[in-house]
Amino acid sequence: MASQGNSIQKLRALLKTKGIDLVVEFYPWARAQEVARQEGYVGYFPAWPEEVSEGFTASSPVDWSEIGVLTCMHSGLKWTSLEALFDDKVGLISNYKYPEDIAKLVKAKPHNVDPTPNELSLLKKLSARRFKSAITDPTVMLYLADREGVDNIKTLKILEKKALVVAFRNSPENLKRLELLMEILKQ
Repeated sequence: MASQGNSIQKLRALLKTKGIDLVVEFYPWARAQEVARQEGYVGYFPAWPEEVSEGFTASSPVDWSEIGVLTCMHSGLKWTSLEALFDDKVGLISNYKYPEDIAKLVKAKPHNVDPTPNELSLLKKLSARRFKSAITDPTVMLYLADREGVDNIKTLKILEKKALVVAFRNSPENLKRLELLMEILKQ
């Protein structure tokens, strides 16, 4: 993404006010969380608060994302409720921790869930009509659709706005970094 993504750009600008240069390495989500456990790494970002794993501490919100339902143009899908959405196949990212209301439906109707490993796979399956709807951040999905030349995806419904936090690995030096970021965010 341009400038490594809007949220990274925002965090970078915040840290720059204190003369701190942000260095980012990109990995698939599950791998990023594992790599962040190693010495030499501060943590991972951006994460929804429920994605902050044991051994990490969440910052205050640095940015915000949305969770929304996306569908193909001319799919005929109409929004009635989240429960009704799961009467048909729904695409999700397999290693994301979705909010509780979505997680409950995934558990109750696993046969109607198509788990994908990442956003690009989710986009391709949705575009190919392998399922009628997908739940993810619409901004990311529509960015990827534009980049990949996919023009048949639209947002059906925004479900909620979610905080994006930095998950700091619990170590004395990182907890000092967390305190500094919290101070910067208050300003």
